[in-house]
Formats: sequence, structure tokens, C-alpha cells
Amino acid sequence: MMRGPDRMAVAVRRPEGTIAVWKECFRPWVERHPLLRRPFLRGPVMVAEALSLGVRALLYSASEAEPEGRGISRSEGAVVVLVAVVLAVGLFALFPTWAARALVPAGNPWLWHLVEGILRVGIFLGYVWLISLAPDIKRVFQYHGAEHKVIHAYEAGEELTVESVCKYPPQHPRCGTSFLLLFALLSLLVFAFTGWPSLWERVLWRLGLLPVVVAVAYEALRLGGRSRSLPARLLSAPGLWLQRLTTREPDGSQIEVAIRAFQAVRE
Repeated sequence: MMRGPDRMAVAVRRPEGTIAVWKECFRPWVERHPLLRRPFLRGPVMVAEALSLGVRALLYSASEAEPEGRGISRSEGAVVVLVAVVLAVGLFALFPTWAARALVPAGNPWLWHLVEGILRVGIFLGYVWLISLAPDIKRVFQYHGAEHKVIHAYEAGEELTVESVCKYPPQHPRCGTSFLLLFALLSLLVFAFTGWPSLWERVLWRLGLLPVVVAVAYEALRLGGRSRSLPARLLSAPGLWLQRLTTREPDGSQIEVAIRAFQAVRE
């Protein structure tokens, strides 16, 4: 999947070897409501829009990659997304706050928050590492690397061919993976100021502050991707390290698919 300011395209390698391309123009949510373009308001809106577009891209790719052409219906896709959201909230938000109190029965709230944050980051990294062992996910991560290589080549002014794209790294500072790690780290700092009330109060605080953490993480990612200053490079560094797990070196056929998606966006 490739996205421009007002259009997106998805390229999929079909089972018989051909490449299917779907492209669409759209009006971003922040363009419909100019107030939402302001810093710290745009982050949650743009992340929600990216998730919406990403789910649509996944449903399209599933329908094209299915040999029988059945794919996934919208209702099935909605169930999958709902289950994924519930599992994500439970695993990365609720479980760490419960486990921190169980592991540190006595102590000050700052220590509990520190343990909770370490657990959250550790669970996230362990989850990414574990799924990276699956052959299908490894192939997804190769396509992820192909996307980044194409963007690097375009930003360097290269002609987009498999040979010219191959020489670039599969990591990119504006990747969504970097956003997830920034989110996990920043949540440690933000949640620390809420004290340590009862379990359900902590859950409500964490759910209520999610948009705040998303907003700060988005602005930090934006700064890290647009500047080469030392603070910006320091912001980008953890995400680039994490991308060593979430990206793999793609083969030529995968780079070809990424080029086709990018060209469709430019058209």
C-alpha cells in the first residue's frame, strides 16, 4: 500500500503471478475540517484515518490473493478488526497495569508505573519478535521493507527500477512501527502523572489518555522524519532499531509490487 496527500494505491501479487492494482482518490479528514490540522489535534485523526485505509487495503489484498477469489467479506473483516482491538487493549493496556501491581505489591506509585511501562514495551517487543518467526509474517515484513526502499529511492531522485531501489535500506524514519514504539515509551511518562488508583480507575485513565499519547507520539514521529538535527535523530533511533524486526530484505518481485503501487499513486 502506498499513500499520497489525497490518494492511495494497493498492489497485490496474484497467485498466477500477475499484479493487481487498486487506486482511489479521497479527501483527508483534516482537509474536511481545517481545525483538525492543528498540531496535537491532527495526530489522533490521522492515525484513525490511516487505520481505516489500512483495513480496506488488507481486505482488498485478501480478496486478490485468494486463489478462489472469495476473499474476506466486510462483516468478516469487521469481526477480525474488533477481535484485534480487544486483544490489543487487553494485552498492551490492561494486562501490564494489572501485572505491575501484582509483581510489586508494596512501593511507591512511580515504581509501579515504571514496572508497568517496562512490561508494556517488553510485551510489545516480544509479540513482534514472536510473530516475525511465522513464514507468512516474514513475507509481510519483506513487503514492508520493499515499501521503504521505494520511498528512499524516490526521495533520492532515483529512477524507480528494481536495480536502483535494491541498494537502499529497508528501514525508514517515518514508519508506523516507529510510531508504535514511541507510543509505548511516551505512555510510560504520561500515565505516571495519574497516580495509582484502583484497577478500574487506572483502566479508565489509560483509555481516556490514549488520544493524548497518540497526539504526542505523532508529533514526535513527524519531527523525527522531517529533520536531521540531533534531537530528531535521537527520536528516530528507537524506531529504526525496532524496524530491524519488522522489515526484511525483499526480493526483486516484491520490490516490483511496491514500485507498481507507488507509480499508481503518482498517476
